[in-house]
Amino acid sequence: MANPKSFKSLISLSGRYFSGRERTLASVCLLAVIVFSFASPYFATVDNLSTVLRNSVELLLIGLGMTLLLAMGGVDVSVGVVMGLAAIGVGQLLNTPLDPTITALAGPLIGIIAGLITACVVVLGKIPSIVGTLGLYGVYRTAVFALLGGQWLSGLPATLTQRLDTRLLGLPVTAWVIILAYFLVWLALRRTPFGPHLLAIGHSPDKARLSGIAVTRVRFITFIISGALCGLAATFYVATYRNVEMTIGSTLALEAIAAVVLGGTSIIGGHCSLLGTVLGVFLLRILQNGLLLIGVPSLWQTVVTGALLLLVLIAEVATGRLRYSPWMMRLKRANGRLPS
Repeated sequence: MANPKSFKSLISLSGRYFSGRERTLASVCLLAVIVFSFASPYFATVDNLSTVLRNSVELLLIGLGMTLLLAMGGVDVSVGVVMGLAAIGVGQLLNTPLDPTITALAGPLIGIIAGLITACVVVLGKIPSIVGTLGLYGVYRTAVFALLGGQWLSGLPATLTQRLDTRLLGLPVTAWVIILAYFLVWLALRRTPFGPHLLAIGHSPDKARLSGIAVTRVRFITFIISGALCGLAATFYVATYRNVEMTIGSTLALEAIAAVVLGGTSIIGGHCSLLGTVLGVFLLRILQNGLLLIGVPSLWQTVVTGALLLLVLIAEVATGRLRYSPWMMRLKRANGRLPS
């Protein structure tokens, strides 16, 4: 018979490393897997679950960047088309004699340039991020159509795919890159001044500025990081599908925001959860995959995503959690100068 103390220790351990929202999301993911496993004989197969994981890669990377942006009190609705532009660049370079590793780095580089442009428009132009990035969305979307010339970029060489599928200590290079990206973002948030400063800006830019935080610099860096992650997502997208379609990234911004907010990041800034974002991404992809397997039209996937986002926001407004910003206490302890 199991020792009750072991269960208490397990609960205590989970409470230490996982928030209530993260535990709830993990439970919902598990419940969704169980339900869809009974609803469709094709769901709980190795091939299908591998597909779910593979389809989560781009959204996960973009979600990490969106987590930083929302925590800062900003947003970027152009992330999908930024990925599209970077994907076109990577795809075009694949048709040249360049080494696949150099081609892979082109994605993040293009993303960094796009992030820098976004930062200039939003931060230097002092334009609300949702307005500025909505305008850039239109510009970038037109650029995607112009660069593709009304046709798909298809039939790309498999050299990049083969390079990223190379096994290293039992895992493909793709998995190691994603783990590294998550670790670096986590490290920046938890072990450097960037994290408390970012969340202080999300809580109150004016108070953050009065406390001596370089608000403009932090915002610039955050948009550039988000752009780099979009570009990295583009590299994996091209490596997986070996084509770039006209509508690439059309729903990614909505999905990224939904996953991040589901994970517990405040949509008005001041609080974030990277693990919550990962779980939110998995939940969205599990639901989309499961609904498709049981015969629900793909059009309803966007409806489900939007409905989940609205439900979470309504719940947070009702409970007052939108005003909750626990990381502000960390900033106060760090410098003791933030006005109350």
